[in-house]
Amino acid sequence: MFKFLNQKAAVAILEAIQPVVMAFAIFMMIYLFVAQPHKVDGSSMYPNFHDKEFILTDKITYRRSDPQRGDVIIFHAPPPFDSDFIKRIIGLPGETVMVKDNHVYVNSKLLPEPYLPSDFVTTEKSFLREGVPYTIPLGYYIVMGDNRSYSSDSREWGPIARSAIVGKAWLRYWPINEIGLIKHQSYKNF
Repeated sequence: MFKFLNQKAAVAILEAIQPVVMAFAIFMMIYLFVAQPHKVDGSSMYPNFHDKEFILTDKITYRRSDPQRGDVIIFHAPPPFDSDFIKRIIGLPGETVMVKDNHVYVNSKLLPEPYLPSDFVTTEKSFLREGVPYTIPLGYYIVMGDNRSYSSDSREWGPIARSAIVGKAWLRYWPINEIGLIKHQSYKNF
């Protein structure tokens, strides 16, 4: 009789654990292959993203298509940083980017940036120098924070590899009053 109760208890425990294991497996599959939560850390994307906001990163889109100018992406930051960064794609592989007169030029054309407040300026840093064109290698992207004066970005440490991109910012879910899909600038006619 005691042996029978132990078998019943073991079956009951296994039946109780099974939904937890299944939920964890489903969560891990979504986290690894579909979407991943990220926290905005700092003010480099202000005013479009704020410190301590939470977003979901779409990890599927760039398996089917290439990143585009204007996309807000999450990527593994270059050394010495040990975290993921959120920035906006400014320059695509093979294009020439230049910082000049407080603006960004791509292939010698002024890049319209309606997502930036009119008083924000783009200045040089140690990698992208004022008036010096830079041609982006294939497989790399130039990214910048929207809050240019307070952003560590490609102007400082150069282009990022496509392989470093985690995904496309997709959904803001915290704070609750800001819940919604994330808008990306379209440059189809640029």
